[in-house]
Amino acid sequence: MSASSPLFGDLLLKLGVVSPGQVQEALALQALTGQRVGEALISLGYVSREQIQDALGEALGLNQDKGPAQPPLGELLVGLKYVTLAQLAESLARQRRDGRRLGEILVEQGHCTYKQIYEALGVQNRIAGRQDMPRPAMEGRRRVVVVDDSPLACAFVQEGLVALGYEVLCFQDPYEALEGMGRLQPSIVLSDLEMPGLDGVELCRRLKEGPRSAIPIIVLTANDREAERVRGLRAGADDYVNKSASMDELAARIESVVRRTGETERMRKLFARYTSDAVVEEILKSADAAVLAGEKREVTVLFADIRNFTGLAESLPPEQVVAVLNQVLGRLSDAVLTCGGTLDKFLGDGLMAVFGAPVARPDDALRGLQCAKMMMEAFVELRAVAEAEWVAHGREGQPLVLELGVGLNSGVVVSGNIGSALRAEYTCIGDAVNVAARLCALAGPGEILVGERTRELVNANETAFEDLPPVRLKGKQQPIPLYRAL
Repeated sequence: MSASSPLFGDLLLKLGVVSPGQVQEALALQALTGQRVGEALISLGYVSREQIQDALGEALGLNQDKGPAQPPLGELLVGLKYVTLAQLAESLARQRRDGRRLGEILVEQGHCTYKQIYEALGVQNRIAGRQDMPRPAMEGRRRVVVVDDSPLACAFVQEGLVALGYEVLCFQDPYEALEGMGRLQPSIVLSDLEMPGLDGVELCRRLKEGPRSAIPIIVLTANDREAERVRGLRAGADDYVNKSASMDELAARIESVVRRTGETERMRKLFARYTSDAVVEEILKSADAAVLAGEKREVTVLFADIRNFTGLAESLPPEQVVAVLNQVLGRLSDAVLTCGGTLDKFLGDGLMAVFGAPVARPDDALRGLQCAKMMMEAFVELRAVAEAEWVAHGREGQPLVLELGVGLNSGVVVSGNIGSALRAEYTCIGDAVNVAARLCALAGPGEILVGERTRELVNANETAFEDLPPVRLKGKQQPIPLYRAL
C-alpha cells in the first residue's frame, strides 16, 4: 500500500466487509479514542481481526493464491500509515550503512514507536501464515510475564501471545519483575538470557531460590550454543526456546511446561497432606528420592491408639465426639509432621505413621521415637486442658481421662501406591508393620513399646530403654524381644 492508496475504511467498503454507516461510526469512535479505523471497527463488533488482516493483504497487493509470502516490514509500516515513504527511504539508507535493524532505526529517528513496529511484525507473521494454528484450549487466560531488556522483543512476544489468548505483562527491568512476582502470580515467566545487570541465569536462580520457586521459567535466547542453554537449565529453568521460534512453538512450550508444573504441584499438595514440607521438597527435587510404584526399604513404623475413647464416645453427643477426636488426632499428626514422618492413615481413634518412606534419612528410627514422646507430651497438655474445662463448667466427679499407647518397630517393608486403578494410597506393607501394630495393642496407657531393631538403630544416641520379657505375637514362631522407652 502506497501513500496514495485509498483510506482503509474505503477499502473495507469496496471489499463489502462493512457498510458506510459502520465506517462513520468507527471514525467517530476514532476521534474520541485515537484508535485506528480497523481497531475501532473491531471494538464495535462489526468486523473480526481476520477480516482486517485479509483487507490489509488486499491493500498491500498480496495475491492470496501465491501462498504464504512475507511482505517487507517497511512496506507494512507505510501501508499502515505509521511512516511515510520518505522516512522509510531515510531509514533504509542508514540501515545499509551500519547494518542495524530497521525497526530500531525507525524508532530512534522518532518516525514510529516500538508498539507500532510490533503491530506491523504481527501482521507480517499472520500474512505469512505463521499463526494459522488453532489457539490452545485453556480455562481462562494464562498470565505470562516477559522479562527482556529489549522493548522490541517484549512487544513482539506480547503481540504474538495476546493474539493466542494469553494475558501478557512485560518488564524491561528484571529487578522490577522479581519484586512483582508475588503480586502478579503469573502462570509462567519468559526471560531473556542475556541482559545487562541481572541476566536471565541470575534471574532464574533468584526466582527458584525464593518464595515463588514453583513458578515455571522458560529462557528465551538468540544464542543457540549448547553451553548457553545449559547455563539456564542449571539455574533452574524449566525449558528454553530460541527467539527465532514461531509463536505456535512458544505457546506449545508454555502449555507443556505449565502442564508439567501443574502435575508437580498436585503431587506437592497430595504429599503435603501426609508429610512435612521438608520431605515434600526432597521428593520433588529428585526422582530417585521416592519410588511410588513400589520398592523395598527399611523404615520405622509407628502405631498410636487412644485408650478409653470408646467410653468417652458413649458419654458425649456425636458432634462433640468428632470435635474431641479431631483435636486429639490433630495433635498426633502435628507430632508426625514435625519429626519428618509420613502420616500413612488414620485408624478410627488412632493412626499409623512411617519414618523412612517415601524419603529415607539416617536417623528415621530416632525421629520415630521422638515423635512418640511428643505425642505423650501432647496428651499431658490435652488432659490438663480437659480437666480445667471440667472444673470451669462446675461438673461433679472426675472427667474421663484419655490415654495413649504407642508401638514402634523397624524393618524392611514394601512401600508404594497400593490399591486399584480407581483408588490407591501410598502405604507400607510387611512384617515390620504387623509387629508395630501388635506392640501398640500391647502398650498400656502412656506406654511406648519398642521392637528390637528400633532399639539397635537408636542405641547410639544413648536413649534409655527398659528391657521387658520377650512376648509371643500372633503369627510369630518365637517370642520377640521387647523394650519400653523411658
